[in-house]
Order: sequence, then C-alpha cells, then structure tokens
Amino acid sequence: MSRYRFIAGQRLDNITDWALEQFTARYGPKVPITKDDIFHYVYAVLHDPVYRETYALNLRREFPRIPFYSEFGRWAAWGKALMDLHIGYEAAEPFPLRRIDLPMRGGTPLKKGKGKDLFEEAAGPSAKREADAPKPRLKADKHAGIIELDTQTQLSGVPPEAWTYRLGNRSALEWVLDQHKEKKPSDPTIREKFNTYRFADHKERVIELLKRVTTVSVRTVEITDAMAALPPSARNK
Repeated sequence: MSRYRFIAGQRLDNITDWALEQFTARYGPKVPITKDDIFHYVYAVLHDPVYRETYALNLRREFPRIPFYSEFGRWAAWGKALMDLHIGYEAAEPFPLRRIDLPMRGGTPLKKGKGKDLFEEAAGPSAKREADAPKPRLKADKHAGIIELDTQTQLSGVPPEAWTYRLGNRSALEWVLDQHKEKKPSDPTIREKFNTYRFADHKERVIELLKRVTTVSVRTVEITDAMAALPPSARNK
C-alpha cells in the first residue's frame, strides 16, 4: 500500500479525485477531508481485526473493498498513528528488554544453577576477553518472553502482545530474527567468495532493532485492540 505511484518519472496520486468525492459526500461538508486523511483511514481499516476476520475469504480472492465506518476522524487518526509506527520503526523508542550476557569459555557458556537462574551470571571483563565467538541462535521462546540471540546473549521480558503483531504468517519479531540468520548459499562459488555475512558483526544493531520492533508491536496491538473493542454501531455505514 503506497500513497503515490511513479510512471515514466511522474508521481501519480493513488487516491483519486473520485475517491475524494465519495468520502466528502459521505462525511462532509462538516468534516474537512484530504486525500492524506483517506489514505490513513484505509490503512486503519485494513488493520481492523473485525474487518479482516469478516472479509477473510474475500481478501484472499480480490482487492479489498473499503467500508464507510462512522467517526471517520477516529479511524484516520488510528491509521496515521499506525503508519507513523510502521514507517518510522527504526526511530521508535526502544522497549526496556533485559539483556543477559553469559560468561564464555571455550565457546561454551558458563552456567550456574538451573531454570530461572540459568542466565543470572553476568560476564566479567576477563571472561569476555577469553571467550570464543558465541554461536548464533536467533530463536524465540514466546511463552517465556525470551529471545535467544546466540550462545552468550539473550533478551528477556518480551510482553505476550508483542508476538501478536504479524507480518504475514509470523510475528514482526520473528521476521527480524529470520532475516538476520546466517544462511549458507547452495552455490559453492558464492558460498566461498561472497558469503561474508556474520551475525556477530551486526549483533548490537539487531538488539536495538528488536527493542524498537517490540515497541512498535506493542503499540500496534494497543490500537488494533481498541478497534476490536468498538461496538457494532461504530461500523455502521
């Protein structure tokens, strides 16, 4: 979904004059409506859990048909808030996830205790100097609220609702983890000469990204939950 399209170097508006006329006729003239407002409104409706569930089969077969909900301004404001979150995810406030680093020796984490005490030991300076490079894991334990980055570092305190904001068939957090896994190309020449990606080189950036995406996920779910909580009258045409 994009506000504009470009053809032969020209920027064309994806919100047509006809659409503006339709929305103005439905909600105006008391409510001034711009094409940006319509774009935000549509973005909100497409994130409405009730709309997505009601028209799930239709959405698989054809382009979405946008209903006229009551309170245009509320939906446009929600759409703008969602768009600001999703476009500006890299500038979102980092969520206060807890980072835990294990001491390493010979490539193996030093562990004390079991269960909840497993990750309670913080790495000292000497341990860090002696540590071998930890092995990437990039796994998520949704029930425990934990993201395991490698054999040394994990993030805890991921709220349950953060996993419910999905991009396709997986959560946004899982999408980030999958995109940063080390994957060996099948072609031997590419694998030997061009496969230079190492997660360790990007670890700190990925940690910050995960914190920001957690914030985006939580705030997105707050908005979509508010949509779902609306009474049926709020969706009257």
